[in-house]
Amino acid sequence: MDQSDKSSRKKFRSRLTNMIERLRNDILSGVYKPGDFLPSEMDLVKQYELSNKSVRKGLDELVAEGLVVKVNRVGSKVTERGERSTVVTLGVSSSIEYDIVLAKLLEDFNTMHPHLSVKIVTINKTDYASQIKNYLENGLIDVFTLNSLHFQELAESGALELLEPIETDLEIYPFLNDVFCHETIPYAKPIVFSPIVLAYNRAHFREAGVPEPDGGWTWEDALKHAETLSLVKGRHGIYFIMVSDLRWPVFLMQSGESFRRGPDGRYDIAGSKLLESIKLSKKIIKAQNNYLGFLIEDNKDITDMFRQGKVSMMLASYMSLNEFKDTSLDYDISPAPFMNAPHTMLHAIGTALRKTDKENVAARLLLEYMSSQRAQRIIRKWTVSIPAIRSLNEVPVEQPDPINRPPRYSLFREILFSYQSQSRLGLSAKSFKTLGRLLKRYWSDLIDDDELCARVKEELVD
Repeated sequence: MDQSDKSSRKKFRSRLTNMIERLRNDILSGVYKPGDFLPSEMDLVKQYELSNKSVRKGLDELVAEGLVVKVNRVGSKVTERGERSTVVTLGVSSSIEYDIVLAKLLEDFNTMHPHLSVKIVTINKTDYASQIKNYLENGLIDVFTLNSLHFQELAESGALELLEPIETDLEIYPFLNDVFCHETIPYAKPIVFSPIVLAYNRAHFREAGVPEPDGGWTWEDALKHAETLSLVKGRHGIYFIMVSDLRWPVFLMQSGESFRRGPDGRYDIAGSKLLESIKLSKKIIKAQNNYLGFLIEDNKDITDMFRQGKVSMMLASYMSLNEFKDTSLDYDISPAPFMNAPHTMLHAIGTALRKTDKENVAARLLLEYMSSQRAQRIIRKWTVSIPAIRSLNEVPVEQPDPINRPPRYSLFREILFSYQSQSRLGLSAKSFKTLGRLLKRYWSDLIDDDELCARVKEELVD
């Protein structure tokens, strides 16, 4: 799209927004009273220099907000106050408030659309995709958040037929749009994303006389310096939960290989770089001295310990760094240490829309808002999460910064080349989860290298 096309699109959006806001304000201020009819579509076309289709789209928004109703062959009539209530149900994960300051976003959305209310349904992280499918089939949610693995699960279960295909947003990073595409059709709007990086306590490194991490660090470097950092009593040089779906895949990606079927149609990892990366992940687990056992249940426990100064380094997403945004913690980030290839995992979150017989305009307004410039600016100002709109990430962060952001916040732009989605491993979502369960047994010394390879052959069957 050239500059003239972009300019014309902006002018169109401005005229459409102007029409909607003027009509909304006139209704709320009493210029148009309950029972009055708005100007005809033809009059609005002339007044705002819009097409018939655009005017109808704008009027549909006012209908969705409960401000007007369309009377067949007559026009758009202003509703009584008691009629003005439309509820949109939003399904979310429990961590989404920290990820995107959801409360601030919904408060802002309500100022734009005062007669729309959003009902939140929190979905348990366990079997998230299957629960989403159940909610969609029963019409219990209108819009919902999901990550790339959830999207892959929905696609493989045939659930995408329950979603409304959407238009690709050209302002968003192309690789993020690709994450939520199936057979070239986009089904979700990206909101935020993150690579998996190494977070570290700068004060610990200064005290120990250890050089701060950089893009040249291998895992051997990380383990060597972790030993020095661990010399302080009660401190762990490096610690993270390997079993997380956002941690262990990093090692397989860094092998430089993907899972490929042999002549017998099964996956054989014996003697492969994939197996070497799995061995390295086990070595790191063993090197995490003073195993914390039942004290650690999820990633938040690790971030709590990092904040308390009990851990010097950890693998983290930008979203998880939001735990430190209201603290004075002296920390920073670096690319994840690597083995064969300096790859890291891409974590992306988007929103999708349930398909209905008649277009759910109110739900679409919420969907479009979440990835809009307005909402994305709020996310960038108040979180460490990375907004999906590329242009917002190409300007300096607002100063003074209202949150505790790592000095190398813009690192994500330098390592875009290293991002890989979990789908790059070549596994179905089902096999991906099966492999995760096998690795837990392997890390726990319940199975050895040979048995792991044998069970990968037996159990990773799509």
